[in-house]
Amino acid sequence: MSNYAATAALELQDLIMGTENVEDFLDRLAEFSAATLSHSIGQDIECGVALQRRKKVMTVAGSSNRAVMLDRIEHGYGDGPCIESLRTKAVMLLGDVGTDPRWPEYQAMLAEQGCQSTLGVPMEISEGSSAALNFFAFSPGVFSEDVVAEAAGFADLASRALRLAVRIGTAQARAEDLQAAMEHRTTIDLACGVVMAQNRCSQEEAMRILTRVSSNRNQKLRVVAAGVLTQLTPGEVRAHFDA
Repeated sequence: MSNYAATAALELQDLIMGTENVEDFLDRLAEFSAATLSHSIGQDIECGVALQRRKKVMTVAGSSNRAVMLDRIEHGYGDGPCIESLRTKAVMLLGDVGTDPRWPEYQAMLAEQGCQSTLGVPMEISEGSSAALNFFAFSPGVFSEDVVAEAAGFADLASRALRLAVRIGTAQARAEDLQAAMEHRTTIDLACGVVMAQNRCSQEEAMRILTRVSSNRNQKLRVVAAGVLTQLTPGEVRAHFDA
């Protein structure tokens, strides 16, 4: 791994560790991507992040409000280098909006905003989902072969970081769901004990009572259980479960 790749990989790892969720990570990724290419080219570059899922493409992050606006122009038009990059899974260069013949209407809209060239670089996330970095430059011809190769290499590292961020986010959501499920189970068990004491019945009978109330009131069992506990003490009752 080159010094550049090693440095970029460490920076991306820091992004993952320093963000609370995938959305935050994508915003930081757009900023970092723009700064990385800006440093290489020697002029300001903006970056948008587009996500494709179930054939729908949307802008999910940008290095600035301007980047988000430029990225959304392409999605509003319905075609362009970023969308083509998502479709073909290949790097797509629009070197000069004034001379390239492929997307004349879209290029005219870019020119009105001062954008003279763009570069779409695909990123793989998971089956059924993909993303792309959409770079915007304000001079034509700035994305040389070396810059394109660097952007592709960076996008590969970013893809790995994004997949990891998604997995961490998914694992965190699953852990939170599990924690909530355990707390709900504890609430039900405590309420069951209260019903047993009040009615001098078995645990099975107490559970049948709670279930019958749940059905009659059309409320979830955990809501009924929480109601039983709140009758014992004022204020909110929380079931604590040490993970």
